[in-house]
Amino acid sequence: MPLLQNPMRLAAIDLGTNSFHMIIVELLPDMSFLTIDRAKEMIRIGDGSLTTKLLSEEAMSQGLQTLTRFRKLAEQRGVETHHIIAFATSAIREAKNGGAYMETVGQKIGIRTSIISGNEEARLIYLAVRQAISIGKRKALMIDVGGGSVELMIGDSEKLYLEESRKLGVARMYERFIKHDPPTEKERAELEQFFIEQITPFAERAKSLGYDMAIACSGTAENIASMIFIQENGQAFESLNGNAFSRKSFQKLYERLLPMKSSERKSLEGLDPKRADLIIPGLILFDVVFRLFNLKEITISGYALREGMIIDYLSKHVEEFRLINAIPDVRRRSVIELARRCYWDEARSVHIANLALQIFDELQPLHGLSSHERELLDYATLLHNIGYFISPSGHHKHSQYIILNGDLRGFSNDEIQVMAHIARYHRKSPPKPEHETFQMLSSKHKQFVKYGAAILRIANALDRTHRQNVRGVKAKISAKKIELRLTIMSDAEIEMWAVSRVKEMFEDVFERTLNVSVESVAD
Repeated sequence: MPLLQNPMRLAAIDLGTNSFHMIIVELLPDMSFLTIDRAKEMIRIGDGSLTTKLLSEEAMSQGLQTLTRFRKLAEQRGVETHHIIAFATSAIREAKNGGAYMETVGQKIGIRTSIISGNEEARLIYLAVRQAISIGKRKALMIDVGGGSVELMIGDSEKLYLEESRKLGVARMYERFIKHDPPTEKERAELEQFFIEQITPFAERAKSLGYDMAIACSGTAENIASMIFIQENGQAFESLNGNAFSRKSFQKLYERLLPMKSSERKSLEGLDPKRADLIIPGLILFDVVFRLFNLKEITISGYALREGMIIDYLSKHVEEFRLINAIPDVRRRSVIELARRCYWDEARSVHIANLALQIFDELQPLHGLSSHERELLDYATLLHNIGYFISPSGHHKHSQYIILNGDLRGFSNDEIQVMAHIARYHRKSPPKPEHETFQMLSSKHKQFVKYGAAILRIANALDRTHRQNVRGVKAKISAKKIELRLTIMSDAEIEMWAVSRVKEMFEDVFERTLNVSVESVAD
C-alpha cells in the first residue's frame, strides 16, 4: 500500500523495567501503520527498585537523558510532539517515587506520559498480538515476559477472555533468586518452584477455557527464539514474527545455556549481551510454561506493548487522523477540528466561505489585501457561526470567545485575534470605540477586520434561506457604487432582501452604495 503524500507519524515509548524502547510508525491510508524506526536503551530502571520500591537517582537521570534523545529523534523523523506517548510499567508502577518521576518526565521532556496497570498492559499487548499473528477463530495463550512482570492472556481475534499480570519478570526474579554465576541447582529449583506456584492457578483457568496455540512476545522471548533459530539453521530469520520454536528445540538451548557463565553467554549469537544474566530466569520460566500448559511449540509475535499502544491510540483518534490525511495543512486542519468540536453546519459554512472569497476577489482593487488576508477571511468565515455551540443568542460573541480560546495551531496571536473579531462583527453592531479588544488591534488589523466582517455579512445574507441558492458572485465597481451580480439556482428574492438589511456596514467600509442583481440562472 503506498504511503501518504503527507504522512502522519506517531511514536510510542515503553518505559519498561529493563529497557526504554520507542517505535516510530507511519500511518497508511487504511489507518494501519508501518514501523519506520526504533530506538532502545537498556536503562535497567528496575535495578534494586523491585526490592527497595525506589527508583535510583542514577537510573532516573539516565532515563531522562534517553527520553530527551528519543523525543529529538521522533521530532526529526516527523512526529509532532503531542503524538509521542510514553507508558510506564512494572518498575515505575511499583516505585514510591514512580509517580513523581513520570511528572518530571512530562514536564522536562514535554511528552504524554501514563503509568498503566498490569491488566491494562495485558489488554494492550493482546491488541498488538492479535494484529501481528493471524489467530482467526482459534483461542491463543499469549505470554509477554518483561523485566518486572509477566502478562498472561487467553484471547482470539475478536475477544480477550482472560488476562492476568504477575510479578514474575526476569529482572525481579534474577534479583530475588539468582546469586551465583552460573546459578546453583538450588537456585534453579527454587525459582522453578516459585514459577509453578504462581502460574498454576492461571494455567488451570486457561485449560478450562481451552486454547489452540501459544504466542510469546517481547525481548526475552525474541532472544530465545533467535538463539534457537541460529542453533538450528545457522542464522536467525530476518523477521521473527510468525515463526515458532518447538519444545524439543527449546530444551536443547535450555540445557546448553544454564551451565554457562554470564561471560560465555554474552558471546552467543542471537542473545543481547545486556540480557546475558536475565536470560536465565527467562529460560526457566519458559521451561515451566511449556510443561504447565502442555505446549508443543510457541509462536513469536513481533508486536508487543508498544504496538498495542499505537493501535489503541489510533482507535481513539481515528477521526482526527483521517482529517490529517485529508487536510495536511496544519492551519486549515486546526480550524476544521475546532469547527467539528462545536458541531458546526459544515455544508453551509463552506458555502458561505466560498461566497465570501468570491466577493473578496472581486473587490481586490478596492481593499488591496493579500492572499494572507484572504486565507484568514476564509478561516474566520468557516468559524463564524460556531458560537451556536454555546447559545444561539449572542452567538457572534460566543464565536469570538471560542476562536480566541480554541487552541488553534499554526497561527500567531495577531492572526487569531483578527479571525475572532471578523467572526464577532459578522452580525449586530459594527466595531465601536467602547469595544476594548477591537481598539487594542493595530490600525492595519482594524481595517482588515472591517473589510472582512463587511464581506462576511453580505456572504452570510446571500445564504439566508440555508439552501445554497446563490452559486456565484461577480462585482461591477464604479466611483459611487458596487453592484453584486448573482448566479442563482432559483428565485433569490429572500437573499436580496437579506442583503438589504445588513449592507450598512459594507457601504460604510467601502464608501459606496451596494446594489444586488441577478446576472444568470445556473443550469
